[in-house]
Amino acid sequence: MKAALIGPDNELLYEDRRATDRERGPDAVAEGILGFAAELRDHGAHKFGAAPEAVGVAVPGIVDDANGVAVYSANIGWRDLPLRALLQERLGAGLPVALGHDVRTGGLAEGRIGAGDGVDRFLFVPLGTGIAGAIGIDGRVEPGAHGSAGEIGHITVRPQDGPECRCGQRGCLEMLASAAAVGRAWAAASGDATMTAADCAEAVGAGDPAALAVWHDAVDALAAGLVTALTLLDPRTLIVGGGLAEAGDLLFVPLREAVRERVTFQQLPTIVPAALGDAAGCLGAGLLAWDLLSAEVSSR
Repeated sequence: MKAALIGPDNELLYEDRRATDRERGPDAVAEGILGFAAELRDHGAHKFGAAPEAVGVAVPGIVDDANGVAVYSANIGWRDLPLRALLQERLGAGLPVALGHDVRTGGLAEGRIGAGDGVDRFLFVPLGTGIAGAIGIDGRVEPGAHGSAGEIGHITVRPQDGPECRCGQRGCLEMLASAAAVGRAWAAASGDATMTAADCAEAVGAGDPAALAVWHDAVDALAAGLVTALTLLDPRTLIVGGGLAEAGDLLFVPLREAVRERVTFQQLPTIVPAALGDAAGCLGAGLLAWDLLSAEVSSR
């Protein structure tokens, strides 16, 4: 979990992070979020002499932004969690709380103040524990009719021989091309269970044949999923972030080529790395909070 106090000019005033501890179950994760938010509120009041004016929270899975409900998360295990109401109860009923999807929130930040600034249509895809997407349209991010727009991590790219996914399908993109998937594949190939995606990237840079095979397989799957997404969405810019994107040209050079080889009639988007790094989620949550305050002022 990452948290921050953010000023009206999007300045990161204070940052903190801690483990999600999802192995303890969804109720423990929810309690961790509530406690973390309360600590951050108290820290802001102590350090700056005034409590925060609003709260923005971003969580994974399917999110009902309008009603403030975390509907479902395969990775955490919760269903229909009324997170906004729980936060208001813990922090004080008068404090406005905005709830958003973690990737769409990061995409909002990348679109307004990051790599998508000034771009009318973009797709933001972070490659981390899982894979999802944020569909950017003229400065906003499209949530979809049911809060699940952009879930490209569950596009099936290897339906016959791909690994089973927690969503119930086989061969989902995030099971093959996320940072977590690359880490698992390299751990198996190297025989060292402690290996991660970063270790695989280091071995690729050193020319290790086994690492190159793992990397090529992930890039191939990623390109297949991205071409499906760009065929449907026609973005002008494709922004790739998350832990795997930290590999830089080791990822982007073969990825751009793999996507180019697959497109036929589609317009090839500009493929760029995310600009905000792992601060995107916190900055996006801050934007949600400031937008909420602006909407309240406008309605008066």
